[in-house]
Amino acid sequence: MLVLTRKKDESIMIGNGVEVVVLGIDGDRVRIGIEAPKDVTILRKEVYLDVADTNKQAISSTIPTNITLDKIFLKKD
Repeated sequence: MLVLTRKKDESIMIGNGVEVVVLGIDGDRVRIGIEAPKDVTILRKEVYLDVADTNKQAISSTIPTNITLDKIFLKKD
């Protein structure tokens, strides 16, 4: 892990398009701002882990095997 020290209003660059700026420091809390292209997903780690867990549960859930496509898609006469 790379560890950097930054002061308020200082930033770091990640790759060619992501900038992380220290917006403020208040005790043990640090406010950061992230400038990134719209196609870059940015999530807090706890949200990312929750989404990953939900996806794992969805994949491992049982899917009925006796359903055929004609039961899923209604046929129009």
